[in-house]
Amino acid sequence: MAKDYYEILGVDRKASKDELKKAFHKLAHKYHPDKKEGDEAKFKEVNEAYQVLSDDAKRSQYDTYGSAGPGPQGGGGFGGFGGQGFGGAGGFDGVDLGDIFNDFFGGGGFSGGGQRVERGNDIQVDIEISFEESIFGVTRNITLGKTSSCDTCHGSGAKPGTKMKKCATCNGKGKTVETRRSFLGPIQTSVTCSTCSGKGEIPEEKCKTCSGKGVYKKQEAIEVPVPKGIQNGEMLRMSGKGEAVAHGIAGDLYVRIHVKPHALYRREGSNLVMNLDVKLSDALLGATHQIKTLDGTMVDIKIPEGVKFGDVLRLKEKGVPTTARSRAGDILIHINIKTPSKLSGKAKKLIEELKGEGI
Repeated sequence: MAKDYYEILGVDRKASKDELKKAFHKLAHKYHPDKKEGDEAKFKEVNEAYQVLSDDAKRSQYDTYGSAGPGPQGGGGFGGFGGQGFGGAGGFDGVDLGDIFNDFFGGGGFSGGGQRVERGNDIQVDIEISFEESIFGVTRNITLGKTSSCDTCHGSGAKPGTKMKKCATCNGKGKTVETRRSFLGPIQTSVTCSTCSGKGEIPEEKCKTCSGKGVYKKQEAIEVPVPKGIQNGEMLRMSGKGEAVAHGIAGDLYVRIHVKPHALYRREGSNLVMNLDVKLSDALLGATHQIKTLDGTMVDIKIPEGVKFGDVLRLKEKGVPTTARSRAGDILIHINIKTPSKLSGKAKKLIEELKGEGI
């Protein structure tokens, strides 16, 4: 009795190629002999069913006659490890190896049917900015020596004004066949052509600036916009500003920010914190002091009568400006009462009188 390939794959007789493929991948993962609970016989059977149903001509013959060709049960040699369908010189006939073998070989160059795109390396640099620049933001210009896209040919590798021609290595397909050995035997896979990097064409005349590579090493000026409110140690990511690669995607540039300490202020979240030394007489009687904010503005601070050591005065919304992550902060002024190290005779007499008053 002929095998019911639709039942083996668990799909409807009207299943699309995409549905067949999904069913095959699921079952191939489940029954693969390398799996702990794999089943070699089931794996062969699933492979046989998919190879017939994924081929339009074989599927049509199978649907009409219940067989896909000569041989017992219409299998015609699809199921054996030594046959054409599994481990032979041709590898799987019409089967996309990428999704299955990635699980067993960790990628191993299989592209899952799509073209693999190369990506350049990331770069990390460190820059130092002032405390004020960290609060209000700044734009810094840096120069990096790195592999960049060619300015002359814009990455094509062709001399400006010249045409492209078909790559002879891959015959314009962008891919070549590579044979790999595995526990299943030799397997042929499709890989990106190294001559044209998968484009299928090469320049008739190479760009002289980059020698046809599309990229070259040069000094590149990069503008780094540092946002306001950034904190010490934070990292900025600039997409596509890392190392370029021929016919691929450039890596990213990571900029780590180092903020110089300020002579007066320190930062706590969105607030700016400072210490203010106040004379004993000002603490007792009250006074007005001036402080300079980060933007250079002089602001009057009223010291209330009887202020104590450690009291905190607040200047609202004079700290870190509003950012996308937080509202404007405040300036917090911690009071430090200065006591004189030496007293004149007059001062001592006055203090003795205050002492008598119970102060």
